[in-house]
Amino acid sequence: MSNSQKPLHIDIPVGLSEVKLVFSIGNLVFEGDLPASIFHMQLIRNDVENWNARHDIVAVFHTNAGHVTLNDAAYDKERNIVTGNPYRGLVADLLQRGIRVELCGATAAVHNWGNDDLLAGVKVNTDAMARTTQLVQEGFIKMTE
Repeated sequence: MSNSQKPLHIDIPVGLSEVKLVFSIGNLVFEGDLPASIFHMQLIRNDVENWNARHDIVAVFHTNAGHVTLNDAAYDKERNIVTGNPYRGLVADLLQRGIRVELCGATAAVHNWGNDDLLAGVKVNTDAMARTTQLVQEGFIKMTE
């Protein structure tokens, strides 16, 4: 997948039959205006589709990135703005494409967020460190952004 008009030879083509990834997202790092973690999840999901691979991809938002999972009203209150959650469409797309989106329960507790404050489809785990550890022990590869 290249946006370049110049020829590009792929020296090391990758094709996998199974992908098990957990993205641990504690901060937002950006590619332009798009959070890099979301861009990378979209990219690997496209790869999985092209490979016809079995997949299980989990995004665990925590710490300074937990607000990505909030509905518009809770996002506005948390961020002290009135724009609504600019990430809601991106999160909905990830969920629609089969990526599990989770919020760290410890992050939610510190911010006093409840389940009603979350975007539809977002699940809450005990805490990000325990959940990431669990998934790694189940054979997931941990990606950090």
